[in-house]
Amino acid sequence: MSSDPAIASKAKERPGLRIPEHVGVIMDGNGRWAAARGRPRTEGHVAGVRALRRLVQLCIDYGVAHLTVYSFSSENWSRPPEEVQFIFALLRRFVASDLEKLIRNNVRVRIIGSRQGLDPSLIRLIDEVEARTALNTGLRLMVAFNYGGKAELTEATRRIARAVAAGELRPEDITEATITRSLYTAGVPDPDLILRTSGEQRFSNFLLWQGAYSELVFVDDYWPDFDEDTFLRVLEQYSLRERRYGGLEAKAP
Repeated sequence: MSSDPAIASKAKERPGLRIPEHVGVIMDGNGRWAAARGRPRTEGHVAGVRALRRLVQLCIDYGVAHLTVYSFSSENWSRPPEEVQFIFALLRRFVASDLEKLIRNNVRVRIIGSRQGLDPSLIRLIDEVEARTALNTGLRLMVAFNYGGKAELTEATRRIARAVAAGELRPEDITEATITRSLYTAGVPDPDLILRTSGEQRFSNFLLWQGAYSELVFVDDYWPDFDEDTFLRVLEQYSLRERRYGGLEAKAP
């Protein structure tokens, strides 16, 4: 990862390119990438981490302010236990090898999702990553880990219900903004763009509330193959979209 401010935005080299403020990514296809090459699924996850490193650097280079990646859903617990344990071990290795680079590149990291069911050592690792990058002011990287959009909305509803029960909030005062402030992503703008790799075309329980008006781009490439060429194709598609937010006229992002 480069921290040279002179290349903080490659977008300057492409004046017709519109850069989204917030990009959400469903990183899909690790297992199929490995299967297509006759390799075990675990190799696909390792290659997927390399693709994540490339994406983080691309967001820095092109001036994306917020990046949210879907790394482990609350439904992924149904996978074989050995695969789940491998993914957790891979997360630990990623943090151990990349945390200093993220700090040098001024990246702020937040892990969003439920902490329930996670090993205490993994929770300590998450807390350390967030604490050590908390003052960084560059790219804000949110990693959706043990995350589900429905679970997030359920927890937000519980928080609001507790506030009502405590007399801190009246039911008639609950607004969309109240719910937004109760989500894991509070304080972060909704994603302008959500992209998914591997050719699948569904949300899979990712940022259900936040993605209400996101532009959606689906690419056939498996996640481990994601590179700058793919990134530029996605941005070119996004740049051609007219964002109306339910209205008749396009609005500036």
